[in-house]
Amino acid sequence: MLSYPATIPLSNRTLNHLAERIRGHRQQRKSRWRRLTPGRQALLALAHLRNGDTYTRLAAGFEIGVATAWRYVQEAIALLSAAAEDLDTAMRRIRQLAYTILDGTLIPIDRVADQKPYYSGKHKRHGVNVQVIADAAGRLVRASAALPGSTHDLTAARTHGIIEALTSADVMTFADKGYQGARGSLRIPFKRRRFRPKLSRRQKTVNRAHAKIRARGERAIATLKTWKILAKLRCCPRRATAIVQATLVLHHVEAARYAG
Repeated sequence: MLSYPATIPLSNRTLNHLAERIRGHRQQRKSRWRRLTPGRQALLALAHLRNGDTYTRLAAGFEIGVATAWRYVQEAIALLSAAAEDLDTAMRRIRQLAYTILDGTLIPIDRVADQKPYYSGKHKRHGVNVQVIADAAGRLVRASAALPGSTHDLTAARTHGIIEALTSADVMTFADKGYQGARGSLRIPFKRRRFRPKLSRRQKTVNRAHAKIRARGERAIATLKTWKILAKLRCCPRRATAIVQATLVLHHVEAARYAG
């Protein structure tokens, strides 16, 4: 088998953060011996999450069994997802923002036992729905738990309590037409209706300005999907939430490096 050196576009800060969590977990469980050190296990998990390397490739590269690679990655994901902020905690930071941008994204998935709930008619593929909140600069603030891909964005936002939380905090939020009827503090573009077949010039101007703001929210979704594992999940849909939350924690650790 051929091998070659590869890189992971992350800093040592992120590697050390995950390694410390793994080290603390091992001490708590009083683990005596492992095939990989905490640092190597952290590197293994980051290669899977950031680069999307399969368990077979990871097992060959780290000279361990495929089952061991799977177990080490799942352990790291569980530790990270357990440290993810809930909505109430995230709202403490969101309240300080000038405004937010709310949008939904579909994360493709290929292992689906019950096909219908996970099939998105909009995207014509199976996946899970994740609601993403971005700040005014398009930076990723929070990603919700994963729901079946057939879930409408408005329904998903209500299910997670996002609209209620943003409205209670009086945070102006820009969203697309998929959130029509959300009310509260959400700002939705004007939509043509039967009794209003054409939009006025003022309404079109407002919609253009609204679209420019919402475009920044696409940056947050793109940031989330720089974690290649989210390009297409090859696992049970029930594991999707833990993976999304784990990548969000790592993203915030990495982003803190640039915030000083």
